[in-house]
Amino acid sequence: MRFIPALFAVLVLTACGADNIYAPDDVVARARYVDTTDVPYVTLFTVINNENDAGAHSGILINGSQRVLYDPAGTWLSEQSPERHDVHYGITDGVLRFYVDFHARVSFRVQEQTLPVSRETADRLIALAEANGAAKKGFCADEISRVLMQDPEFQGTIRSTLWPKKLSADFGKLPGVSQTVVYDTDSDDHSVMLLGNATGAEAADAFHPALVTPPEKSP
Repeated sequence: MRFIPALFAVLVLTACGADNIYAPDDVVARARYVDTTDVPYVTLFTVINNENDAGAHSGILINGSQRVLYDPAGTWLSEQSPERHDVHYGITDGVLRFYVDFHARVSFRVQEQTLPVSRETADRLIALAEANGAAKKGFCADEISRVLMQDPEFQGTIRSTLWPKKLSADFGKLPGVSQTVVYDTDSDDHSVMLLGNATGAEAADAFHPALVTPPEKSP
């Protein structure tokens, strides 16, 4: 994968950014990825500051007839994952590891909450995310809660909120949710990871292996 210097300016985690990218039809069609190994599910990602425990960003993975990532107002980009108004396509296992590893670093951890759903529910959520449009800066949790609240399975539990941790708290009340927290000890400067990650995805977690348990603190 090749990155021009200007791209690094936007690949910095500072809460949420914004964009208005719309990939062409043929690019999106070629990138389509179908995960045949798992049941349909949604995974809510919450990026949390390790110093003050504040929520910094929200994103949601939707695995239905294809696997997409809805990352409203996010700063993550991959040339292997074309984007349309905050919906990223072609989310292979490697691309997904790249996304998590991009956010997990010494200052931030990534909480993953996964809920099995029907394929119909997953596909409805994909359609709702696609129809939602690009998010304004700082409105990641608001846009995800807006999408989830339109689906019957989430109505009554998910409430409108601007705050990633409040969205996470509501999502955690849904029956059947499992949770994993990913820590990483690499530097907050991920330009090195992006330069070293020649594939843009498949080697991301090998370059900076993430941890599912908290790193030990130095005495």
